Amino acid sequence: MKGQWRYFYRAVDKEGNTIDFLLTAKRDKKAALRFLRKAIGRSSKPGLVNIDKSGANKAGITDYNNENNTRIKVRQCKYLNNVVEQDHRFIKRITRPMLGFKNFWCAQETLAGIELMRMLKKRQMKKSAGDYTSPADLFYALAD
Repeated sequence: MKGQWRYFYRAVDKEGNTIDFLLTAKRDKKAALRFLRKAIGRSSKPGLVNIDKSGANKAGITDYNNENNTRIKVRQCKYLNNVVEQDHRFIKRITRPMLGFKNFWCAQETLAGIELMRMLKKRQMKKSAGDYTSPADLFYALAD
């Protein structure tokens, strides 16, 4: 955003389904804890989390464990984080030609739309068994 760096948090399960995402101005313990709470609220508490070498992410998970008396195990390994990185490349492919965003709100809304389209393409919407609906039909169903 106007030459300032921002951080895009993403959570993906082991099947590659997007759990949640968050754009923040800072990459600190407070932002990592906020994202973890948001992701857990949307799905469920994980037993194991693979993260990159960010100290802020590890501190956020440690704080969450201490506050809620839980034991979320943390694995910091570059290669175990590949599921997230491989899923993230589709988002990067769309946003790279945009050459940045003018403001934070615009970036949040655009990234939310891109993530929504990606989730529709991965067929993450709940539907009845055997019911085939194209991603375009799912998108238009959201507008109704």
